[in-house]
Amino acid sequence: MEVTSQPAAFEPKDFHTGLMSCCEDTSVCCCGCFCLPCLGCSIASEMNECCLCGLGMPIRSVYRTKYKHSGSLCNDFWASYFCMPCAACQLKRDIDIRKRTGEF
Repeated sequence: MEVTSQPAAFEPKDFHTGLMSCCEDTSVCCCGCFCLPCLGCSIASEMNECCLCGLGMPIRSVYRTKYKHSGSLCNDFWASYFCMPCAACQLKRDIDIRKRTGEF
């Protein structure tokens, strides 16, 4: 049997919104600013993870890997370390967009 085509490499994508694009969804932004643990629990439950895993580098890395986003563990760490509310809001906005488009 002859191989006529090779599997294509996936194209890494970026998140649908930027790290500092908090104004694109004010309800998520308010939740991230005033009740960050609630937002983290919401993210974790939507990803079928433990509520304690909803914030920080681990959940961001799992999500980025699952949906083939560009980046690295190092980028995930720095985004979560320096601006955890922004990183959590970005992740929640991306989940919401994927839900609306049927990709989640």
